[in-house]
Amino acid sequence: MELIFLGTSAMVPTKERNHSALFIKTGKEGILVDCGEGTQRQFKEAGETATRITKIIISHWHGDHVLGLPGLLQTLSASEYAKKEEPLEIYGPKGIKKKLKQMLEAFPFDNRLQLAIKEVEKGTVVKNQDVEIEVFPLEHAILCLGFQIREADKRRIDVEAVKKLGIPDGPLLGLLQKNKTITFNKKKISPKNTTYVVKGKVIGIITDTVQCKNCLNIAESADILICEATFMEKEAEKAEQYKHLTIKQAALIAHTANVQKLILTHFSQRYKEKAEQEQEAKDVFHNVIMAYDGMRITI
Repeated sequence: MELIFLGTSAMVPTKERNHSALFIKTGKEGILVDCGEGTQRQFKEAGETATRITKIIISHWHGDHVLGLPGLLQTLSASEYAKKEEPLEIYGPKGIKKKLKQMLEAFPFDNRLQLAIKEVEKGTVVKNQDVEIEVFPLEHAILCLGFQIREADKRRIDVEAVKKLGIPDGPLLGLLQKNKTITFNKKKISPKNTTYVVKGKVIGIITDTVQCKNCLNIAESADILICEATFMEKEAEKAEQYKHLTIKQAALIAHTANVQKLILTHFSQRYKEKAEQEQEAKDVFHNVIMAYDGMRITI
């Protein structure tokens, strides 16, 4: 699984930071989480292609999370992407169907895309051989969603075990990896004795919100928690007013939920000194990364 941070700013983009967007690659899936202004250009800056997108999940309909959608969809519609048999799946909170319809009407173009738009509230909304996506309602100024993205478990061949049995490379190993019993040299061989399971990684994504129970549910035992950190603790009242988290609050969530690594993002333009922000988080939770545009994490 690879995480590519395409935009890490809150509300207003800066010279260094674009509006919110995160691209996750796992197996055949390319999941775009939010699509702030300029996201398709950020794909190019990152050396990625937007045609790799299979799903778009939108946390909420504030402009800094969705203003990149018109341009992105228009570009995809004008490319070979539009010839795909599978529709582009777009998930978002209640009302997104109407808003996307209005957006497409406001920006007329020859839309050749097949779109599967799904309004979601909570629970597992995607589950396939590559990934599982669970949705959690958060508490923001408007309807807002957070996500837990779970990589599918993978069955690996126990190289030493199959070597002892003399099983050659080829389709028999493929069957074992699919958890199927095989016959070799007139003996039944079980995948229990020749393979092992690698647990899929878990990514928690807390978007715009105040502290709430679902922050902990999203973060619970995540390998990586990606969390908004719009304000520093000295602006805690302002964070509450605008329904955002402080850096200290984000770190407390990570500490309480047994997170392995915390990645902070969605930074206010008011803060120029990132070292001070980082220290505020590390005073509470030691394993912290401050996201930046173009940052790539492979897990």
